[in-house]
Amino acid sequence: MNGRKTVWDHLFTLLVTAIYLFLMSPILLVVILSFNSGEFLSLPIEGLSLRWFVALFHNTRFLDATLQSLLLAAVAAVVNGVIGTLAAIYVVRFAGPRLANPLRLLMSAPLLVPEILTAIALLFYFFELGVGNSYGLAIQVGHIIVTFPYVFLNVSSALFNFDRSQEEAARSLGAGGWMTFRRVTLPAVKPGLITGCLFAFVISFDIFNISLLLKSVGMNTLPLELFDYLRFNFDPTAAAIATVSIGVTFVAVLIVDRTVGLRSLRF
Repeated sequence: MNGRKTVWDHLFTLLVTAIYLFLMSPILLVVILSFNSGEFLSLPIEGLSLRWFVALFHNTRFLDATLQSLLLAAVAAVVNGVIGTLAAIYVVRFAGPRLANPLRLLMSAPLLVPEILTAIALLFYFFELGVGNSYGLAIQVGHIIVTFPYVFLNVSSALFNFDRSQEEAARSLGAGGWMTFRRVTLPAVKPGLITGCLFAFVISFDIFNISLLLKSVGMNTLPLELFDYLRFNFDPTAAAIATVSIGVTFVAVLIVDRTVGLRSLRF
């Protein structure tokens, strides 16, 4: 083994590159089409222009839908940051061996159950309560439930790798429970917490089925507004919206990489 690459190594590298290009090609295509100066989504593009981004930022319906999506995603990320951390601490620290695995499976259930089934169940539940989908409560609860596992799993992973002797040392030096949590435990799980909240934000921002069934009258999120727009229009404004969404996702991933590092993500 002299470290030189064989023909098979080069073929494998070529295969992996081809697969990545195949997976990335739809995203690259959408970004390219968003700069098309023509009137329709078509290839080849007629020229390069920012006219559709200008049209997007002058469209009040899209701006309102974007703000609504950002609000739902921000609330989901913050709420899950609290309850997801508390749930992870209980499951990892206090649940017994027999209870921990069933609880972990239950907390991860929103990832396993199809989103449309969760949306239908929540719709029936809120109508049985007499609340319906008014006031935006149902859609917000739906976003929180669907994105909860991302925070729970990331914080749980951080707690599993945490050396509890640090907490014991802090307690032996006179620190109370809250002080130990704030000064020792929370900084240790902060990478998992930040990663989970960012994932929850990105997933919530792009949720479609939950928003479609649980939105209140007059409320539209960005994915729903884009869906309605494409039913009657086929200009590159849709590609511009998609490019903005891709940019939001890219920024979130970049923040994760710069704060905790993508290599540290283990489930």
